Amino acid sequence: MPYIDFDLVIGKIEDGMIEVRMAPLMTLLVGSALAWLLGLAGVDALEGWQAALRVGLAAMFALTGTAHFTRRRAALTSIVPARLPRPELLVTITGVLELAGALGLLVPLTSRLAAGCLGVLMVVMFPANVRAARSGVLLSPLSRLAPRTVLQIVFLAACLAVALS
Repeated sequence: MPYIDFDLVIGKIEDGMIEVRMAPLMTLLVGSALAWLLGLAGVDALEGWQAALRVGLAAMFALTGTAHFTRRRAALTSIVPARLPRPELLVTITGVLELAGALGLLVPLTSRLAAGCLGVLMVVMFPANVRAARSGVLLSPLSRLAPRTVLQIVFLAACLAVALS
């Protein structure tokens, strides 16, 4: 029976099925909360909710970007829409872009641009989420299109908040 696993592991692959977990959301929330607490404790670079959100987003995109180069790579390649050429190359490019964006979020001078670019990247990559939801490859209730869409909106809102701050 499908379930939501709040474990912070990205996921696991069993018999060709991907178990989607809450790791990106939890990373965003916990990373932002820890950065905010450090800001309250006097770390000037983390003062304010915008700085905390930048750190949380950077942690989330570091996590998701790294997944493009781990054992989840095959699963990510399988959800690239069929009409797009060279799925493996696209997974590599999007992983590099997520990691570069994560770094860009940590540099105040580039954080707004990085957040905007990552937001655009999420919109561009959304067809892969649709394919994943429709393919039946995924196990978790979060794999269904509606929850995936809600999560994407949360992530986009976070990017937008940083981009406009």
